[in-house]
Amino acid sequence: MSNQTFTMIKPDAVKKGYTGAILDHIIKAGFHISAMKLTRLTTEKAGEFYAIHKERPFYQELVSFMSSGPIVAAILTKKNAVDEFRNLIGATDPAKAAEGTIRKLYADSVGENAVHGSDSDANAKIESDFFFTEKERF
Repeated sequence: MSNQTFTMIKPDAVKKGYTGAILDHIIKAGFHISAMKLTRLTTEKAGEFYAIHKERPFYQELVSFMSSGPIVAAILTKKNAVDEFRNLIGATDPAKAAEGTIRKLYADSVGENAVHGSDSDANAKIESDFFFTEKERF
């Protein structure tokens, strides 16, 4: 079990001005932000990041959406970080997410669900390394 996870505040939530509120939920849940940046994925980089979904029917739509505007990428630290963060953000479908979760509060749909959270310790490392060098981590 790792004490780090990776998240992105997605273009829909950034555009709607939810970044501060989402970060507030993260901090109040006891996470430490050890790296963070506002950036924008190119279509190519979004395709690389979501390559695991390349054969799925929603892949092109996902890549287009994720490269449509700025995102906030962050590495979060807390005991049992991956599971704790998945609980905080809620189900992928905001209609099925528990009350008070980030997706229930700030997401509009399965496709525009406000935040990404790593689904395993291994993916948290891969995703963190995709966005951050060692010098950018604190």
